[in-house]
Amino acid sequence: MLNAQQIKSLSRALPFWLSLTLIPLAWIGAVNGGWTVLLLPLATWYLFSGLDAVLGLNLENADPNIGDEHLKAYALITQLWAPLQFLTLFGLIWYVPRAEHLGALESILLFFGVGVITGTVGINYSHELMHQKNRTERWLGDILLSMVLYSHFRTEHLLVHHRYVGTPRDAVTARYNEGFHRYFPRVLREGLRSAFQAEKDMLARKDLPWSDLSNPFFRYWALQGAMLLLALGLGGWVGIALFLWQAFIAVWQLELVNYVEHYGLTRKHLGDGKYEHVMPHHSWNAAHKASNWLLINLQRHSDHHYKPDRRFPLLQTYDTAQAPQLPYGYPLMTMAAMVPPIWRKYMNPRVRRWREMYYPEITEWKPYNKAINPMPR
Repeated sequence: MLNAQQIKSLSRALPFWLSLTLIPLAWIGAVNGGWTVLLLPLATWYLFSGLDAVLGLNLENADPNIGDEHLKAYALITQLWAPLQFLTLFGLIWYVPRAEHLGALESILLFFGVGVITGTVGINYSHELMHQKNRTERWLGDILLSMVLYSHFRTEHLLVHHRYVGTPRDAVTARYNEGFHRYFPRVLREGLRSAFQAEKDMLARKDLPWSDLSNPFFRYWALQGAMLLLALGLGGWVGIALFLWQAFIAVWQLELVNYVEHYGLTRKHLGDGKYEHVMPHHSWNAAHKASNWLLINLQRHSDHHYKPDRRFPLLQTYDTAQAPQLPYGYPLMTMAAMVPPIWRKYMNPRVRRWREMYYPEITEWKPYNKAINPMPR
């Protein structure tokens, strides 16, 4: 029998289970073809944006001291997604090349949608899993990342991004006035390099070479290689092409979100290479209800960086006095980021207001826009 606390927790967790309804949409598109191959991007981008407009904001905060024993209904969502994504992705890689009713364009559009959910949901859930102490959850996170060939994201996120966010050492922090189309190739290049260097440096502190088998990159490469071989075995070269296509779209989705989360926000340089501590105002916050259901509260990003060890149902939201606010949820904001003039129109004035609010003593920012290293004159 469930007690009152468990029943309450289960009822509050139910909206977050909406993400699992995306799995049937992938199969509906594959089986029916035609316009239904677009169901996944239509749902994740437009349906949830519409729900945000109707349902508004959720400004309530859970008690951050609730123990993990009361969060099982939430944790199960991320744990179930990994096997469901695996079966869906590779099931479709087997099915689609053999489906005579699907043309080449339909297959491409279908796997575009698959990449949207392996990025929007899969990588996001791996992000939640990699932050946990439970070894099984961390392994599930690794498996999810290997399905999009982005395993190094775990190292880059935990060892580089959280430590150096808002500083020149963090490739993921989008610079003021940097359009996404310049940001994307830069972060692909610099993120991989900084992740490998971080692991190399950790091994060096133990007097070990980078080639030591304890380097997680060997695990990353093995898992990614296994996924590629499985795609080849199930779908041949067409299967490999579809797998690579969805992986690219997934990474594009991830980096769009990364771009939105910290655009133009910097930590103050204190001298001698030191920066102020990470605070809620160093990430963009969004309290939009429906997109936070889809993204398991990722939009409460200000609190995630402030308290990275909190599970997603315990993440707190902040008001405008504590953290900068996005005008819309991530689905709409990521679409805006693809059009730099629209993005700058909405976001550059907000960045300037943020600077005036939190760093009024800094009177000259222009020389530091590219270096994201603001210093008082």
